[in-house]
Amino acid sequence: MTDWADLQRTAREILAEAARRLGAGTPAGLPEPGALDDHDGGRQNLLLLVQLRWIAVAGQVMTIAVAQGVLGVVLPLGAMAVVLVGLVLLNLVSLGWIVRGGRVTEGVLFVALLLDVVALTVQLSLSGGATNPFTSLFLLQLTLAAVLLSSRATIGLVAITTAALGLLMLVYRPLVLPQGDGEGDLFRLYLIGMLVSFVIDAALIAVFVTRVSRNLRRQDARLADLRQRAAEEDHIVRMGLLASGAAHELGTPLSSLSVILGDWRRMPELTASPDIAREIEEMQEAVGRCKAIVTGILLAAGAARGEAPHLTSVRAFVTELVVDWRRMHACAPLQVRDAFGEDEEIVSDTALKQVVFNVLDNALDMSPDFVELAVLREGDTLRLSVTDRGPGFAPEMLARLGQPYTSSKGRLGGGLGLFLVVNVVRKLGGTVEARNRSIGGAVVTLSLPLSSLTV
Repeated sequence: MTDWADLQRTAREILAEAARRLGAGTPAGLPEPGALDDHDGGRQNLLLLVQLRWIAVAGQVMTIAVAQGVLGVVLPLGAMAVVLVGLVLLNLVSLGWIVRGGRVTEGVLFVALLLDVVALTVQLSLSGGATNPFTSLFLLQLTLAAVLLSSRATIGLVAITTAALGLLMLVYRPLVLPQGDGEGDLFRLYLIGMLVSFVIDAALIAVFVTRVSRNLRRQDARLADLRQRAAEEDHIVRMGLLASGAAHELGTPLSSLSVILGDWRRMPELTASPDIAREIEEMQEAVGRCKAIVTGILLAAGAARGEAPHLTSVRAFVTELVVDWRRMHACAPLQVRDAFGEDEEIVSDTALKQVVFNVLDNALDMSPDFVELAVLREGDTLRLSVTDRGPGFAPEMLARLGQPYTSSKGRLGGGLGLFLVVNVVRKLGGTVEARNRSIGGAVVTLSLPLSSLTV
């Protein structure tokens, strides 16, 4: 479970973790170098090589069939079939590696491309060596290497490919051509092979390099998102430390005010006036509320752990939340719509409670006459929707939802409420959506997987 403390662990734990990461040269919240290698991007790139290899197998089978059956070129079918079987086995091994979630590093991609170069070299050596017009297919492996691998690995593969092409000039099985073909026919056949090879190269490079580049851009976008989250969490750390320090400082004067108000309540000259007595009572309640807020901040910062999280249910949690919020906003027109269905046992979460408070407070500021809290269930997801009849969100606010200091209220430091809402919900594995209603007003929906709240 996550409580208000788990926004960023306790202040002490966060600072220690930040110091450790900074000392290691890695920004807090970012993966270690190479951590992205075996993520989705690496597996997608390996899957692209597998698809390319299937195309290569199909293309070689068709080429062998046309050369042997149509053109009458005699080929060593047994040896070439062994290479094709080897490529199929390599694909099956690669697919098994992907399915098992194996680590797809640069080394894995280098070995895969190297084996493709070896297979192509063997097939060319069995069908004319360097005189085979399909030697240009080496360029496909080199292009993919330039996109997928580091400069060092790419240079290594270029050297290996160059050596393979030089070897094909020395060691190869000459093609046994059909009798009766003149030099003109042979040259025409060679030109046709070059054209087919160029078309295959151009098409595969265009298709697969585009897809590889898209995978790399997606990986870069994920890294940028991680950097943004790290910056936001660092902002939360500073806010948490500031709030914790302020709570410690406020504790003493609030206690003094509570003692003074307690003395005033026992003074006959003050309690004799009903108006003064009522005001003293209201001040005492306000001080009590401030002390409760300070205690909550200290609990959140890990400075005190007075009570452990307790079991409750979705409806009990919402009921307690609504009662507490109405106590702070006695005249607020809050309507509650319960469409959750069968109740679910959860652990009471202080952070989620404070998040809903923030959304309700924002809605009340914009719409003093109407605020609705809807509790819904969609599959295994809890949805808490807050609706108001205010002016709605400006388009630029919707575009920057959850970023700090994005507010329509024009107050100094405004926008931190929604910033905290988005980050707390994200910590719980959920999402926050905001939209304007066509009939006026706005809806903010918190979507949370029940698995993050249940025992």
